[in-house]
Amino acid sequence: MRVLDGANLEVDATAVEDRIEAGTVVVADDANRIVGALVAVPRGETGAHVEAVAVRRRRRGQGIGSRLVRAAAERWRPLTANFDPGVKPFYDDLGFDCERRGERYRGVLE
Repeated sequence: MRVLDGANLEVDATAVEDRIEAGTVVVADDANRIVGALVAVPRGETGAHVEAVAVRRRRRGQGIGSRLVRAAAERWRPLTANFDPGVKPFYDDLGFDCERRGERYRGVLE
């Protein structure tokens, strides 16, 4: 939760606990310290929706977020995400098909 809170993401702690129990949280660690987390919501039989991706501030720009999304994509397809325009290049680089929806984007990785 500290990683998610540090990224100023609005994610409910109880919901994250439920996702952990469901096995839909992917974490990145360095020397047993969590440096990033991805929280996903199952969709259908094999797909999932990325609810949040966060990386510790000092570790951003090192490819950790990309590795988290790739790990999620190995587990779940299609993988979807809703995001602000500022992070569209991140999802574009990962191969998501992005479409503008109002002030935000929706991305799909088949």
